Amino acid sequence: MKPIPLNQPAGVRANAALILSRLRQEQGSLATLLPALGQSGTTDPSSLSLLKELCFGCCRWYYQLDARLQTLLGKPLKKKDADIHALLLTGLYQLQHLSMPDYVAINETVNATVLLKKVWAKGLVNGVLRQFQRELAAGLPELKDDSSRYSHPQWLIKQIQADWPEHWQPVLEAGNTQAPMTLRINLQQISRDSYLQHLQDAGIEGRAGLLAPTAVYLAKASAVDNLPGFEQGWFSVQDEASQLLPSLLKLEPAQHVLDACAAPGGKTCHMLETERGLSSLLALDIEARRLGRLHENLRRLQLDSDKVAVVSADASKQDWWDGQPFDRILLDAPCSATGIIRRQPDIKLLRQAPDILRLAELQASLLDNLWRTLKPGGVMVYSTCSILAAENHRQIEQFLARTADARELAITAGWGHTVEHGRQLLPVQDGTDGFYFACLTKDVHAG
Repeated sequence: MKPIPLNQPAGVRANAALILSRLRQEQGSLATLLPALGQSGTTDPSSLSLLKELCFGCCRWYYQLDARLQTLLGKPLKKKDADIHALLLTGLYQLQHLSMPDYVAINETVNATVLLKKVWAKGLVNGVLRQFQRELAAGLPELKDDSSRYSHPQWLIKQIQADWPEHWQPVLEAGNTQAPMTLRINLQQISRDSYLQHLQDAGIEGRAGLLAPTAVYLAKASAVDNLPGFEQGWFSVQDEASQLLPSLLKLEPAQHVLDACAAPGGKTCHMLETERGLSSLLALDIEARRLGRLHENLRRLQLDSDKVAVVSADASKQDWWDGQPFDRILLDAPCSATGIIRRQPDIKLLRQAPDILRLAELQASLLDNLWRTLKPGGVMVYSTCSILAAENHRQIEQFLARTADARELAITAGWGHTVEHGRQLLPVQDGTDGFYFACLTKDVHAG
């Protein structure tokens, strides 16, 4: 089905249903489906904002909303009516989580059945939503299983319980919140204190981060164009956790540096902001289409120079390497992204238990291959936005066991959790994402 115009309230609901149903059928992610299906026929900010809210909110609370829906349906819907199933979820979400009049939520969701060419479903949608409205007024019954109670897939709950037995509940609860908007201040252009003053002068509330000297948290998310100094390169949007990486790399002038999985370029740019005297920096990524953003960021932040090379290639191979060893390597590895679920709630629906083994194998391949390009005495920082041990400290444990010339460098910091190898930040409400860090060095007698 083609995108449905958003120039009427029912169109927003219908489009949200299409996006969510395709998401459940693994036909994309919110990052791909929202731009493809979600901007047809309008540039109205309120319509686009509601569409995003419905899609993100239904993913965030999917396992809870779906459990409620099953009790309201007399029998499961047919597979071909996945769009109506998704539409019902948007209706439940509006009634339970959004501050809009119930009659608007119900009527416009019912009207969306016509735009989906499922007129027969008008009565069903109306009946289900009105029954849910009555249950909300009376008090919803308690949900009994962990998956619906914490609104996460059961396999992931079990894994987080195993890896973080003392922290699993706060981690799951944080996964159901909306992440704060965090900025990374470009200290080459402006100090953090000065930028906070510019925010205050503009009537925007912000506060300094506690872990990274470049981090600023906004009390309320904003379009970047509405913030002071975006075009001048004063800041970028980046979670505070990943802003800690340059300090772990211990960058110095004249070093030859590799950012191995670089797109869209936030960490590349931060390294250049941190140490302008690098001899050279190679930004590598397997997805050529994502490197366009990296070039844009380099230009906006006034970091573009002949010292920076941007290459599309597979870091698990070596056909891109010219044989010159690197002093520093950042491997921010592809991972389950379980530490950023609050930013990408569709991870709950898209990620499956077998993915973790596949990703761990890819991470091991990247570690082994990139290690060959590191200079003896050089430093590699391995990081992920995962909170799962298999991708993090167990991955490093296995790497150290099979790599004779690798040694771990201890991370002495007052933040995060000490694990067997490296250090782990867990997602915290109004704080950082979940993020893992390990520092490795190659024995100086190697090679």
